[in-house]
Amino acid sequence: MPQDISKPAVAREPHARALTPLDYGLYAASVLIWGFSWIAMHYQVGKVAPEVSVIWRFAIAAPLMFMLAMARGERLRFPLADHRYFVALGAAIFSTNFILFYYAAQHVASGLLSIVFSLASVGNVILGALVFGTRVERRIVVGGVLGVAGVAAMFYPELGGLSFNGTAMLGLLLALGGTLSFCSANMVSVAAQRRRLPVFASAAWGMTYGVSFVTVLALARGETFTIDWSVTYLGGLAYLSILGSFVAFGVYFTLLGRIGAARTGYTTVMYPVVALMVSTFAEDYRWSLLGACGLAAVLLGNVLILRTPKG
Repeated sequence: MPQDISKPAVAREPHARALTPLDYGLYAASVLIWGFSWIAMHYQVGKVAPEVSVIWRFAIAAPLMFMLAMARGERLRFPLADHRYFVALGAAIFSTNFILFYYAAQHVASGLLSIVFSLASVGNVILGALVFGTRVERRIVVGGVLGVAGVAAMFYPELGGLSFNGTAMLGLLLALGGTLSFCSANMVSVAAQRRRLPVFASAAWGMTYGVSFVTVLALARGETFTIDWSVTYLGGLAYLSILGSFVAFGVYFTLLGRIGAARTGYTTVMYPVVALMVSTFAEDYRWSLLGACGLAAVLLGNVLILRTPKG
């Protein structure tokens, strides 16, 4: 019988097996695609309201995901009981997660957002233990903490003058809420895959519900459904819709089912690293000794989490 997400049990998360070349390929693809998405999101900020940009993004990605699911022979019709997983995915990751981070970015520096989002590497472990009874491995916790500390060190120059007034605290709380929403969606995806729900059809329905929720929010806020016809905005939208959503979410959810939430979650630590590498060339980010030490800590944490445990 498929396991319900509301009934914790001892999990059989595939975290103990050795990773295959396909696993490494999916991991690298997820890190690279979403690592570059930070710069693409930068070009989304401007004339278009955040909710509307999210709507355009998933309005493009959802039909592509449905077409891919059909091409793979996945079923698209599901009983009502299965749609609760799709609704949860749409609410948690394809709407709430993005909206909270967009609004958090209006109050705090992007470096702090990266640090908070990297906490998902630890949040996945904690929620996995609470929801599914997954055994918490020390090396994964240590690796996650090393990663978060490393990201903090790399972004320290940006955070040096940050003062935590009421506005900054609001931004921090919004980012924490967005991270918790992302981790919750990971648990929903794991539960859905345990019910043998197909990955790409699930993502397609989740995006559909997500864009519906954001549309209702945008209408309630009286937002204008405009589009910025500049090359930078449209280029960013194309990247985020096709690669950052259609490709990346399919890759990420597939990886989640293959190697488990704990190891997959560390990709959230690696995204800021790639973003900083891009910033080195695109925005003249200057590396320091502290930043280099932070990068070493992130990579060490990556090794701890991805290596095959002894015994």
